[in-house]
Amino acid sequence: MSSHWTRAAVMLLAVIAGACSSGPSAPPDDKAYAQEIAEHRAQVDKSFREQPDNPIPPAMLDTLLPLRYYEVDPSYAVPAALKLADERPVFEMPTSTGKMRRMQRVGVLEFTLQDKPMTLGAFVEEGQAIETLFVPFADQTTGSETYPAGRYLELHPTSTGFYTVDFNRAFNPYCAYNKTYDCPFPPPSNRLKVAIRAGEKAPGA
Repeated sequence: MSSHWTRAAVMLLAVIAGACSSGPSAPPDDKAYAQEIAEHRAQVDKSFREQPDNPIPPAMLDTLLPLRYYEVDPSYAVPAALKLADERPVFEMPTSTGKMRRMQRVGVLEFTLQDKPMTLGAFVEEGQAIETLFVPFADQTTGSETYPAGRYLELHPTSTGFYTVDFNRAFNPYCAYNKTYDCPFPPPSNRLKVAIRAGEKAPGA
């Protein structure tokens, strides 16, 4: 169990998240978009409560749920282009349990946020098929408002190479709720020099 570090194994939300986080542009209807994110978050809480293989210890469910989030802000859902890596270089990412996780960088997402050009590396585990792009990141809220080890995004590959990087869907790794999980830390190249006040906050005490 300790090898799992994303929500895909616990919920059916991967389909929902992928449909909304990997398109070419931000949702045009802010009200409908905010409602969609609210429903997504409610489903996350429901799944954590009902799924038997749950990263949150039963004794901590009432303490940690509902999960804590920033208010939905559509400006944090921005179009991005994936610049593919020529040879998928391998990175050894330190993890929360002191191990190293070998990850291949599929490419670099290029986007503009807060009028600044930014990039984030997109990864898969070494030797794995590209079914989901793993995008770990840290920012200037990391360790204060958000979980000290950083947060994650998951994107489903597109045929066009265009995506939406939606920080309203940023989520904590499982080790935020349970120290037995093995969670990769974002590499230095995925540490943004801005405050991303969107998505999930640090777990409640």
